[in-house]
Amino acid sequence: MARAPARAWQRMLSGRRLDLLDPSPLDVELSDIAHGLARVARWNGQTQGDYPFSVAQHSVLVLELVRALNPEAGAKAQLHAVLHDAPEYVMGDIISPFKAAMGGNYKEVENRLLGAVHLHFALPVSAPGAITKAIKRADREAAYLEAVHLAGFEVDEAKRFFGEPSFPVFEFEPFERLIRPWPTREAHDRFVAAVENLSASLAA
Repeated sequence: MARAPARAWQRMLSGRRLDLLDPSPLDVELSDIAHGLARVARWNGQTQGDYPFSVAQHSVLVLELVRALNPEAGAKAQLHAVLHDAPEYVMGDIISPFKAAMGGNYKEVENRLLGAVHLHFALPVSAPGAITKAIKRADREAAYLEAVHLAGFEVDEAKRFFGEPSFPVFEFEPFERLIRPWPTREAHDRFVAAVENLSASLAA
């Protein structure tokens, strides 16, 4: 008797069944992305604070860094930025050293999921090179900030792994609001608000 193929989809809270190997943009929902990312912890949860530092909050931090480092960045670039880790709503946040050890086709699966997310929000499957470069720079800056302020890294150690920071100095209060871990509901709501506002700007 032939063996049934292994299930490769996940039922989301929205009711969608997302095929993890061949994802359709029609099965992508903002509510599912926000729900997942607000509950996925950066740094495997090894951060200071009353709450885990979620991927949803990291995504908003990267968005703010892209805006600060690239004042000319339009809504499309900013939407790419806030969605840059969207596949982690189903794949989780696997730290870079573990990804390197895993090898295989992890990145291919991640890219297919990100492409489906981009299409759902009327973005090109892949971000243009200049936008990708700006996001990678902001992502490294965010990792440095998180490492030093949340994950227990010494400054010199963080510089060695993530590079010399070049970010503008945030005023103290706005910076505190971005880096202090948010409760799950706040992370969810602020991520949703950022995506919805940028999507509305693109549609205008």
